[in-house]
Amino acid sequence: MSPFPGVPTEQPPDSDPGAPQPPASAWVAGTETAVDRLRPKPAATGDNFLTKALQNRYLGWAALGIAIIAPFVDGSSFAIGVMTNALIFVMLAVGLNIVVGYCGLLDLGFAAFYAIGAYVSGSVAKLLEWPILATIPLVLAAAIVAGVVIGGPTLRLRSDYLAIVTLGFGEIIRITANNITVTSPTQMPIISGPSGIYGIPSLSFGGLDLGPVSNPLGSYFATLLIVAIGVLIASRLGRGKLGRAWRFIREDEDAAEAMGIHTYTVKLAAYIAGAMFGGVAGILWAAKQTAVSPTDFQFLYSALILMAVVLGGMGSIPGVILGAIVISALPDLLTGAGAWRYVIFGVLLIVVMIFRPQGLWPHRAVERVRRRLRSRSGPYDAEPPGSARPPVVAP
Repeated sequence: MSPFPGVPTEQPPDSDPGAPQPPASAWVAGTETAVDRLRPKPAATGDNFLTKALQNRYLGWAALGIAIIAPFVDGSSFAIGVMTNALIFVMLAVGLNIVVGYCGLLDLGFAAFYAIGAYVSGSVAKLLEWPILATIPLVLAAAIVAGVVIGGPTLRLRSDYLAIVTLGFGEIIRITANNITVTSPTQMPIISGPSGIYGIPSLSFGGLDLGPVSNPLGSYFATLLIVAIGVLIASRLGRGKLGRAWRFIREDEDAAEAMGIHTYTVKLAAYIAGAMFGGVAGILWAAKQTAVSPTDFQFLYSALILMAVVLGGMGSIPGVILGAIVISALPDLLTGAGAWRYVIFGVLLIVVMIFRPQGLWPHRAVERVRRRLRSRSGPYDAEPPGSARPPVVAP
Protein backbone atom coordinates (compact mmCIF):
# COMPACT_ATOMS: atom_id res chain seq x y z
CA MET A 1 0.00 0.00 0.00
CA SER A 2 1.01 3.57 -0.50
CA PRO A 3 2.18 5.40 2.65
CA PHE A 4 -0.13 8.26 1.66
CA PRO A 5 -3.74 7.82 0.58
CA GLY A 6 -4.28 8.39 -3.12
CA VAL A 7 -0.55 8.27 -4.01
CA PRO A 8 0.43 4.79 -5.19
CA THR A 9 3.99 3.59 -5.00
CA GLU A 10 5.51 2.12 -8.15
CA GLN A 11 6.49 -1.54 -7.74
CA PRO A 12 8.92 -3.56 -9.86
CA PRO A 13 7.22 -6.19 -12.06
CA ASP A 14 8.73 -9.14 -10.14
CA SER A 15 8.18 -7.75 -6.65
CA ASP A 16 5.94 -9.41 -4.11
CA PRO A 17 2.85 -7.28 -3.38
CA GLY A 18 2.77 -8.66 0.13
CA ALA A 19 6.32 -7.54 0.96
CA PRO A 20 6.64 -4.79 3.61
CA GLN A 21 6.64 -1.27 2.18
CA PRO A 22 9.24 1.39 3.16
CA PRO A 23 8.21 3.71 5.97
CA ALA A 24 6.71 7.13 5.26
CA SER A 25 9.84 8.90 6.47
CA ALA A 26 11.92 7.13 3.80
CA TRP A 27 9.37 8.08 1.13
CA VAL A 28 9.50 11.72 2.20
CA ALA A 29 13.29 11.69 2.38
CA GLY A 30 13.44 10.35 -1.17
CA THR A 31 11.30 13.09 -2.70
CA GLU A 32 12.39 16.60 -3.63
CA THR A 33 10.85 18.95 -1.12
CA ALA A 34 10.34 22.69 -1.48
CA VAL A 35 13.30 23.24 0.83
CA ASP A 36 15.49 21.11 -1.46
CA ARG A 37 14.57 23.30 -4.40
CA LEU A 38 15.59 26.40 -2.45
CA ARG A 39 19.06 25.07 -1.83
CA PRO A 40 21.61 26.83 -4.08
CA LYS A 41 23.10 24.66 -6.77
CA PRO A 42 26.88 24.18 -6.68
CA ALA A 43 28.76 26.67 -8.81
CA ALA A 44 30.68 25.67 -11.90
CA THR A 45 34.25 24.64 -11.37
CA GLY A 46 35.70 27.44 -13.51
CA ASP A 47 33.63 30.10 -11.74
CA ASN A 48 34.03 28.79 -8.21
CA PHE A 49 37.36 30.43 -7.35
CA LEU A 50 36.43 33.82 -8.79
CA THR A 51 33.04 33.76 -7.07
CA LYS A 52 34.57 32.97 -3.70
CA ALA A 53 37.22 35.65 -4.17
CA LEU A 54 34.68 38.34 -5.05
CA GLN A 55 32.36 37.39 -2.18
CA ASN A 56 35.07 37.09 0.44
CA ARG A 57 34.05 38.86 3.63
CA TYR A 58 37.59 40.18 4.14
CA LEU A 59 37.72 41.90 0.76
CA GLY A 60 36.46 45.17 2.23
CA TRP A 61 39.22 45.16 4.82
CA ALA A 62 41.76 44.55 2.06
CA ALA A 63 40.42 47.55 0.13
CA LEU A 64 40.61 49.68 3.27
CA GLY A 65 44.22 48.56 3.77
CA ILE A 66 45.08 49.56 0.21
CA ALA A 67 43.50 52.97 0.79
CA ILE A 68 45.59 53.42 3.94
CA ILE A 69 48.83 52.41 2.24
CA ALA A 70 48.23 54.36 -1.00
CA PRO A 71 49.38 57.83 0.20
CA PHE A 72 52.66 56.34 1.43
CA VAL A 73 53.31 54.88 -2.02
CA ASP A 74 52.90 58.28 -3.70
CA GLY A 75 52.84 61.12 -1.19
CA SER A 76 52.87 64.03 -3.63
CA SER A 77 50.29 66.74 -3.11
CA PHE A 78 48.79 66.02 -6.54
CA ALA A 79 48.34 62.31 -5.82
CA ILE A 80 46.83 62.92 -2.37
CA GLY A 81 44.46 65.50 -3.87
CA VAL A 82 43.32 63.03 -6.55
CA MET A 83 42.78 60.30 -3.94
CA THR A 84 40.82 62.65 -1.67
CA ASN A 85 38.58 63.68 -4.56
CA ALA A 86 38.06 60.00 -5.37
CA LEU A 87 36.96 59.30 -1.78
CA ILE A 88 34.41 62.13 -1.90
CA PHE A 89 33.14 60.77 -5.20
CA VAL A 90 32.83 57.32 -3.61
CA MET A 91 30.55 58.82 -0.94
CA LEU A 92 28.39 60.39 -3.66
CA ALA A 93 28.22 57.19 -5.71
CA VAL A 94 27.34 55.06 -2.68
CA GLY A 95 24.51 57.47 -1.84
CA LEU A 96 23.12 57.43 -5.38
CA ASN A 97 23.45 53.64 -5.43
CA ILE A 98 20.83 53.48 -2.67
CA VAL A 99 18.39 55.35 -4.90
CA VAL A 100 19.28 53.87 -8.30
CA GLY A 101 20.96 50.55 -7.54
CA TYR A 102 18.93 49.34 -4.57
CA CYS A 103 15.52 50.88 -5.23
CA GLY A 104 15.61 51.35 -9.00
CA LEU A 105 14.69 55.07 -9.03
CA LEU A 106 16.32 57.07 -11.82
CA ASP A 107 17.66 60.28 -10.25
CA LEU A 108 19.29 62.86 -12.54
CA GLY A 109 19.55 65.64 -9.97
CA PHE A 110 21.61 64.08 -7.21
CA ALA A 111 24.11 66.94 -7.30
CA ALA A 112 21.39 69.08 -5.67
CA PHE A 113 21.88 67.32 -2.32
CA TYR A 114 25.63 67.67 -2.81
CA ALA A 115 25.11 71.43 -3.17
CA ILE A 116 22.81 71.59 -0.15
CA GLY A 117 25.43 69.93 2.02
CA ALA A 118 28.21 72.20 0.81
CA TYR A 119 26.23 75.43 1.10
CA VAL A 120 24.65 74.68 4.49
CA SER A 121 27.93 73.58 6.07
CA GLY A 122 29.96 76.40 4.51
CA SER A 123 27.54 79.19 5.39
CA VAL A 124 26.89 78.00 8.96
CA ALA A 125 30.58 77.39 9.68
CA LYS A 126 31.51 80.81 8.32
CA LEU A 127 28.65 82.72 9.94
CA LEU A 128 28.83 81.13 13.41
CA GLU A 129 32.57 80.34 13.27
CA TRP A 130 31.92 76.68 14.00
CA PRO A 131 34.21 73.77 13.14
CA ILE A 132 32.87 72.35 9.93
CA LEU A 133 32.36 68.90 11.46
CA ALA A 134 29.94 70.49 13.94
CA THR A 135 27.61 71.31 11.04
CA ILE A 136 26.94 67.64 10.25
CA PRO A 137 23.64 67.47 12.21
CA LEU A 138 22.35 70.62 10.49
CA VAL A 139 23.36 69.29 7.07
CA LEU A 140 21.64 65.95 7.72
CA ALA A 141 18.48 67.77 8.84
CA ALA A 142 18.57 69.98 5.72
CA ALA A 143 19.06 66.91 3.49
CA ILE A 144 16.12 65.13 5.13
CA VAL A 145 13.87 68.17 4.70
CA ALA A 146 14.92 68.53 1.05
CA GLY A 147 14.36 64.83 0.45
CA VAL A 148 10.86 64.97 1.93
CA VAL A 149 9.90 68.21 0.17
CA ILE A 150 11.12 67.05 -3.22
CA GLY A 151 10.53 63.32 -2.93
CA GLY A 152 7.13 63.55 -1.26
CA PRO A 153 5.10 64.78 -4.24
CA THR A 154 7.30 63.28 -6.99
CA LEU A 155 8.03 59.68 -5.97
CA ARG A 156 4.58 58.60 -7.10
CA LEU A 157 5.95 59.06 -10.61
CA ARG A 158 7.94 56.36 -12.36
CA SER A 159 10.57 55.89 -15.02
CA ASP A 160 11.22 58.84 -17.35
CA TYR A 161 8.80 61.16 -15.57
CA LEU A 162 10.68 60.79 -12.29
CA ALA A 163 13.99 61.37 -14.08
CA ILE A 164 12.71 64.63 -15.60
CA VAL A 165 11.42 65.89 -12.24
CA THR A 166 14.72 65.14 -10.46
CA LEU A 167 16.63 66.83 -13.28
CA GLY A 168 14.51 69.95 -12.80
CA PHE A 169 15.08 69.83 -9.05
CA GLY A 170 18.84 69.78 -9.56
CA GLU A 171 18.70 72.79 -11.85
CA ILE A 172 16.43 74.68 -9.44
CA ILE A 173 18.95 74.27 -6.62
CA ARG A 174 21.86 75.37 -8.83
CA ILE A 175 20.03 78.45 -10.16
CA THR A 176 18.93 79.38 -6.63
CA ALA A 177 22.51 79.15 -5.40
CA ASN A 178 23.61 81.28 -8.33
CA ASN A 179 21.20 84.11 -7.43
CA ILE A 180 21.16 84.11 -3.63
CA THR A 181 23.14 86.64 -1.58
CA VAL A 182 23.47 86.47 2.20
CA THR A 183 25.40 88.81 4.49
CA SER A 184 26.09 88.64 8.21
CA PRO A 185 24.84 91.27 10.72
CA THR A 186 28.28 92.88 10.41
CA GLN A 187 27.82 93.13 6.61
CA MET A 188 30.33 90.38 5.96
CA PRO A 189 29.35 88.46 2.80
CA ILE A 190 28.42 84.86 3.50
CA ILE A 191 26.96 83.77 0.16
CA SER A 192 27.93 85.91 -2.81
CA GLY A 193 25.72 84.69 -5.63
CA PRO A 194 27.80 83.38 -8.57
CA SER A 195 30.97 83.67 -6.47
CA GLY A 196 29.54 81.23 -3.92
CA ILE A 197 31.12 80.91 -0.47
CA TYR A 198 34.80 81.42 0.23
CA GLY A 199 36.81 81.30 3.44
CA ILE A 200 35.22 78.05 4.63
CA PRO A 201 37.17 76.47 7.50
CA SER A 202 38.88 73.19 6.71
CA LEU A 203 38.61 70.00 8.70
CA SER A 204 39.92 70.07 12.26
CA PHE A 205 39.57 67.79 15.24
CA GLY A 206 40.62 68.47 18.82
CA GLY A 207 42.73 71.46 17.82
CA LEU A 208 44.51 69.44 15.10
CA ASP A 209 44.43 71.18 11.73
CA LEU A 210 43.46 68.77 8.94
CA GLY A 211 43.49 71.30 6.12
CA PRO A 212 44.33 70.13 2.59
CA VAL A 213 47.20 72.62 2.34
CA SER A 214 48.71 72.57 5.83
CA ASN A 215 48.11 68.86 6.47
CA PRO A 216 47.08 67.04 3.27
CA LEU A 217 47.78 63.60 4.73
CA GLY A 218 45.58 64.31 7.74
CA SER A 219 42.83 65.63 5.48
CA TYR A 220 43.01 62.45 3.41
CA PHE A 221 42.76 60.11 6.39
CA ALA A 222 39.92 62.10 7.96
CA THR A 223 38.01 61.87 4.66
CA LEU A 224 38.82 58.16 4.43
CA LEU A 225 37.41 57.54 7.92
CA ILE A 226 34.12 59.31 7.17
CA VAL A 227 33.74 57.62 3.79
CA ALA A 228 34.51 54.18 5.26
CA ILE A 229 31.76 54.68 7.86
CA GLY A 230 29.36 55.73 5.10
CA VAL A 231 30.19 52.68 2.98
CA LEU A 232 29.65 50.40 5.98
CA ILE A 233 26.25 51.97 6.71
CA ALA A 234 25.16 51.67 3.07
CA SER A 235 26.26 48.04 2.95
CA ARG A 236 24.32 47.16 6.11
CA LEU A 237 21.25 48.98 4.79
CA GLY A 238 21.35 46.92 1.61
CA ARG A 239 21.53 43.64 3.53
CA GLY A 240 18.76 44.44 5.98
CA LYS A 241 14.98 44.22 5.76
CA LEU A 242 14.73 47.68 4.22
CA GLY A 243 17.31 46.77 1.60
CA ARG A 244 15.33 43.68 0.62
CA ALA A 245 12.20 45.83 0.28
CA TRP A 246 14.14 48.20 -1.98
CA ARG A 247 15.21 45.33 -4.20
CA PHE A 248 11.66 43.97 -4.41
CA ILE A 249 10.45 47.39 -5.58
CA ARG A 250 13.26 47.57 -8.10
CA GLU A 251 12.34 44.21 -9.61
CA ASP A 252 8.54 44.67 -9.65
CA GLU A 253 6.86 47.52 -7.81
CA ASP A 254 3.32 46.23 -8.39
CA ALA A 255 4.18 42.78 -7.07
CA ALA A 256 5.94 44.31 -4.05
CA GLU A 257 2.86 46.37 -3.24
CA ALA A 258 0.66 43.31 -3.64
CA MET A 259 2.85 41.50 -1.10
CA GLY A 260 2.21 44.19 1.51
CA ILE A 261 5.18 46.54 1.05
CA HIS A 262 4.26 50.21 1.36
CA THR A 263 6.12 51.16 -1.79
CA TYR A 264 5.72 54.92 -1.44
CA THR A 265 7.18 55.00 2.08
CA VAL A 266 10.01 52.64 1.18
CA LYS A 267 10.94 54.70 -1.90
CA LEU A 268 10.87 57.88 0.16
CA ALA A 269 13.22 56.24 2.69
CA ALA A 270 15.65 55.44 -0.14
CA TYR A 271 15.47 59.01 -1.42
CA ILE A 272 16.11 60.46 2.04
CA ALA A 273 19.00 58.06 2.71
CA GLY A 274 20.64 59.02 -0.58
CA ALA A 275 20.14 62.71 0.21
CA MET A 276 21.94 62.31 3.54
CA PHE A 277 24.94 60.70 1.85
CA GLY A 278 25.02 63.52 -0.70
CA GLY A 279 24.90 66.12 2.09
CA VAL A 280 27.85 64.57 3.92
CA ALA A 281 29.82 64.49 0.66
CA GLY A 282 29.08 68.21 0.29
CA ILE A 283 30.61 68.84 3.72
CA LEU A 284 33.78 67.01 2.71
CA TRP A 285 33.99 68.94 -0.56
CA ALA A 286 33.51 72.31 1.13
CA ALA A 287 36.15 71.48 3.75
CA LYS A 288 38.65 70.37 1.10
CA GLN A 289 38.17 73.29 -1.28
CA THR A 290 37.47 75.94 1.44
CA ALA A 291 35.28 77.58 -1.24
CA VAL A 292 32.25 76.47 -3.24
CA SER A 293 30.34 78.00 -6.14
CA PRO A 294 27.29 77.03 -8.22
CA THR A 295 29.51 75.82 -11.06
CA ASP A 296 30.59 72.90 -8.87
CA PHE A 297 27.08 71.40 -8.99
CA GLN A 298 26.08 71.40 -12.65
CA PHE A 299 24.08 68.64 -14.31
CA LEU A 300 27.30 67.12 -15.63
CA TYR A 301 28.24 66.19 -12.08
CA SER A 302 24.94 64.36 -11.57
CA ALA A 303 25.55 62.50 -14.82
CA LEU A 304 29.06 61.51 -13.74
CA ILE A 305 27.79 60.15 -10.42
CA LEU A 306 25.14 58.11 -12.22
CA MET A 307 27.81 56.94 -14.66
CA ALA A 308 29.92 55.67 -11.76
CA VAL A 309 26.99 53.63 -10.41
CA VAL A 310 26.19 52.11 -13.81
CA LEU A 311 29.83 51.50 -14.72
CA GLY A 312 30.62 49.75 -11.45
CA GLY A 313 27.43 47.70 -11.27
CA MET A 314 24.10 48.89 -9.92
CA GLY A 315 23.34 47.55 -6.48
CA SER A 316 26.92 46.38 -5.87
CA ILE A 317 28.83 48.31 -3.21
CA PRO A 318 32.28 47.06 -4.35
CA GLY A 319 31.36 47.77 -7.96
CA VAL A 320 30.12 51.29 -7.18
CA ILE A 321 33.34 52.05 -5.28
CA LEU A 322 35.41 50.81 -8.23
CA GLY A 323 33.30 52.78 -10.70
CA ALA A 324 33.60 55.96 -8.63
CA ILE A 325 37.38 55.64 -8.45
CA VAL A 326 37.60 55.10 -12.21
CA ILE A 327 35.29 58.02 -13.10
CA SER A 328 36.96 60.38 -10.62
CA ALA A 329 40.64 59.52 -11.02
CA LEU A 330 40.95 58.53 -14.67
CA PRO A 331 40.65 62.07 -16.16
CA ASP A 332 43.32 63.30 -13.74
CA LEU A 333 45.59 60.39 -14.61
CA LEU A 334 45.22 61.23 -18.31
CA THR A 335 46.42 64.81 -17.95
CA GLY A 336 49.48 63.94 -20.03
CA ALA A 337 47.18 63.49 -23.04
CA GLY A 338 46.29 67.19 -22.98
CA ALA A 339 43.08 68.09 -24.77
CA TRP A 340 42.62 64.46 -25.85
CA ARG A 341 42.17 63.15 -22.32
CA TYR A 342 38.38 63.45 -22.37
CA VAL A 343 38.24 61.79 -25.79
CA ILE A 344 40.28 58.87 -24.44
CA PHE A 345 38.15 58.85 -21.30
CA GLY A 346 34.94 58.64 -23.32
CA VAL A 347 36.27 55.90 -25.61
CA LEU A 348 37.36 53.80 -22.64
CA LEU A 349 33.91 54.13 -21.06
CA ILE A 350 32.22 53.07 -24.31
CA VAL A 351 34.50 50.04 -24.62
CA VAL A 352 33.84 49.00 -21.03
CA MET A 353 30.07 49.29 -21.40
CA ILE A 354 30.16 47.27 -24.65
CA PHE A 355 32.07 44.36 -23.16
CA ARG A 356 30.74 44.67 -19.57
CA PRO A 357 27.16 45.96 -19.84
CA GLN A 358 26.39 44.60 -16.37
CA GLY A 359 29.21 46.67 -14.83
CA LEU A 360 32.77 46.12 -13.75
CA TRP A 361 31.71 44.32 -10.57
CA PRO A 362 28.03 43.39 -10.87
CA HIS A 363 25.81 42.48 -7.98
CA ARG A 364 25.27 38.75 -7.56
CA ALA A 365 21.66 38.30 -6.54
CA VAL A 366 22.21 35.11 -4.52
CA GLU A 367 20.52 34.75 -1.18
CA ARG A 368 22.59 33.01 1.43
CA VAL A 369 20.11 30.37 2.57
CA ARG A 370 22.31 27.44 3.58
CA ARG A 371 22.73 28.55 7.17
CA ARG A 372 19.03 29.42 7.39
CA LEU A 373 18.01 26.07 5.96
CA ARG A 374 20.42 24.23 8.24
CA SER A 375 18.90 25.90 11.28
CA ARG A 376 15.41 24.95 10.11
CA SER A 377 16.27 21.42 8.96
CA GLY A 378 14.11 18.67 10.35
CA PRO A 379 13.44 14.98 9.73
CA TYR A 380 11.63 15.69 6.46
CA ASP A 381 14.43 17.55 4.67
CA ALA A 382 17.25 15.32 5.82
CA GLU A 383 18.46 13.00 3.08
CA PRO A 384 20.49 9.97 4.15
CA PRO A 385 23.75 9.52 2.26
CA GLY A 386 23.36 7.23 -0.71
CA SER A 387 19.58 7.06 -0.46
CA ALA A 388 17.79 6.62 -3.77
CA ARG A 389 14.81 8.71 -4.68
CA PRO A 390 11.97 6.42 -5.79
CA PRO A 391 9.76 7.69 -8.61
CA VAL A 392 6.43 9.15 -7.65
CA VAL A 393 3.45 8.14 -9.73
CA ALA A 394 0.66 10.67 -10.06
CA PRO A 395 -2.74 9.40 -8.93
